[in-house]
Amino acid sequence: MANVVKKEVIKNKLQDNQTMMIGGFLETGTPDNLIDIVLDEGIKGITLIANDTGFPDKKLGSLIVEKRVKKVIASHVGTNPETGRQMNEKEIDVELVPQGTLAERVRSQGVGLGGILTPTGVGTVVEEGKEKILIEGQEYLLEKPIQADVALIKAWKADEEGNLIYRYAARNFNPLMAMAADLVIVEAEEIVPAGTFDANEVMTPGVFVDYVVNFS
Repeated sequence: MANVVKKEVIKNKLQDNQTMMIGGFLETGTPDNLIDIVLDEGIKGITLIANDTGFPDKKLGSLIVEKRVKKVIASHVGTNPETGRQMNEKEIDVELVPQGTLAERVRSQGVGLGGILTPTGVGTVVEEGKEKILIEGQEYLLEKPIQADVALIKAWKADEEGNLIYRYAARNFNPLMAMAADLVIVEAEEIVPAGTFDANEVMTPGVFVDYVVNFS
């Protein structure tokens, strides 16, 4: 069962050189307050797993601008020119992964699969260093699961047991990432008593969540 805590409690959970999954899609559904802790604590050497690297003037993008990230695994980086600059100057390592493949690699970790087979990327630079499997005349890439030390998640509502509900498009990568990290920390717009949610409303069960941070 998750613990509802103040932000001071999780400061020592976030450390240099961690692999971090951060939910969101172009800064929608991104846990800005949790990212602020990373920035304020001076955490660096991050391997960032995210859909994208946001915008240079937004929270997720600030991790790139302030050079807190040593490697990015993402679907695209074009909305943050600083990511491209650092990549071209070899200041940061960028692994571009097709968006559906990225989602499925994260999901594979969460549900205990050994990976997925996909035709996406066959015959391109994406296939470099990866195993190809031929099935009924069709070549597929074996894309392996991807895991993080920490996942920073944004929810619309959380109850005191860590059950989560997301709102509209802000759902995006958040529920997948909540299943694929050793430590899951959640920022919620509202924290409600346990038992408030109908079980059918819950999108991420509290069993996946370690901490819900109360920023009020």
